Formats: sequence, C-alpha cells, structure tokens
Amino acid sequence: QVQLVESGGGLVQAGGSLRLSCATSGNTICISAMGWYRQALGKERELVATITSSGSTNYADSVKGRFTISRDNAKNTLYLQMNSLKPDDTAVYYCNAHTIFAISGCNGMTYWGKGTLVTVSS
Repeated sequence: QVQLVESGGGLVQAGGSLRLSCATSGNTICISAMGWYRQALGKERELVATITSSGSTNYADSVKGRFTISRDNAKNTLYLQMNSLKPDDTAVYYCNAHTIFAISGCNGMTYWGKGTLVTVSS
C-alpha cells in the first residue's frame, strides 16, 4: 500500500499563509499524479490542485494565484503553499495519490490521507 499523512493545518487569520505537507510511504514508486482536495463542513469534497509526476499543475479557479502545489520526489513529500487565505478556504484538506498498475507491485489504486484542518478566521 501507499500511506499518506498530512500536516501543517491550523488556525490562521484571513490574509495569512499556511504550508501543508503530505508525507508518503510504502510503495511510493507506484505514485503518478498527486493532489490536494478539501471538504468544508456540510459540503462535498472538492479538488484544490493536482500535480503530475513530471510537475505539471492544475488548480481550482477559487485558489488560482493564491495556492501553489509542489512535490519533492526525493523526500516523497507533497506540499501546498496557501497564501492570501480567505474564510472560504476553511476546510479539511486531504492529500491524494494516484498509482499506476503497469509496474509490478503497483495496484493502480488511489490513496487518501486522513486530512488536516485549516481554519481561516475573518
């Protein structure tokens, strides 16, 4: 399996910044694209940002220009730099990893972390 552990969440005032981290372990060689999702109270989980194994990124319109997704493959860690935070960014943020199945030992499953809470006060 692949294990994902998020960290870096907390309470921050509007306009502030946080950097989330997602540490991966297990069969990390199987990981291709990764992403950050978030789920606010009473709402559906939504995509925040994705990054491929080659570094190509995509962002939700709501976070473009404010958030930056990156990955350090040597450290097997995914990051989300969040700037100019708004109260609407308040949510549990989840790390996600897609795995391939063409390589022996990889099962093609998608994995999720347990989330880290980000609270932005106004």
